[in-house]
Amino acid sequence: MADVLVLGGTGTTGRRVVAGLRAAGFTARAATRKPAGPGQVRFDWADSSTHADALRGASAVYLLAPIGEASPAGLVAPFLDDAFAAGVRRVVLLSSSAVTDETPGLGDLRRLVRTAPEWAVLKPSWFMQNFAGEHLVAQGVRDGEIVTATGDARVAFVDAGDIAAVAVRALTDPVPHNTEHVLTGPAALSYAEAAAVVSAHLGRPVRHRAVSTAEFAERVTASGIPAGFARVLAALDEDIRHGAEDRVTPTVEQVTGRPARSFETFVREEIR
Repeated sequence: MADVLVLGGTGTTGRRVVAGLRAAGFTARAATRKPAGPGQVRFDWADSSTHADALRGASAVYLLAPIGEASPAGLVAPFLDDAFAAGVRRVVLLSSSAVTDETPGLGDLRRLVRTAPEWAVLKPSWFMQNFAGEHLVAQGVRDGEIVTATGDARVAFVDAGDIAAVAVRALTDPVPHNTEHVLTGPAALSYAEAAAVVSAHLGRPVRHRAVSTAEFAERVTASGIPAGFARVLAALDEDIRHGAEDRVTPTVEQVTGRPARSFETFVREEIR
């Protein structure tokens, strides 16, 4: 691949994908609404005039859907049409292990990406990085109480660095993957168990409080996320409560050749 356009190139997975591509000797352009340095290009889903310049010369795209859009296909479909017309052959979509073809709105993206000549869909479980930074779970860590609608069900949290490593292989391997990769960490934990790991590391109480799906949707909306997308997120928590994410896959090691990072290692190295 001569040139890879990385959407969300300064975000949680995107900046790691960019770094991984460059370390492997590939040219990577980080697409962002506010480019601030070399190797970055302006891209705004809401401003289609930015798309042509971002796509120029690209043969592969790391696709991160518009953030906060409950029905993103209306923006993504014309972008992909432009991408294919510009010579893009390979598209790697960051999706979610919770999304199926039947998932309203988000499921449409999987079908769109499979129209590319070469493609892969990454379906990671919930990010370990949600426990740090600006995520609601991270705020819960700081407050001492993580609130979800997941009950006592388990999630095999996955590290963003592992997701990026799989993405780099999917974007650059000579033989296209043309498949969906379900990505997890090496063990499934309930939020209460994860909170206990964090609490032991920080040396102060951090607990999990389970609420209803409706209450969780209200909390997410109150944090500033659009109500429609908040309901989508709350429904995903409900799916977790019913056991949808209680699984571990070997995909990270199969694709990258190294084991997936453990939650305990992530907490020790990244949570302060």
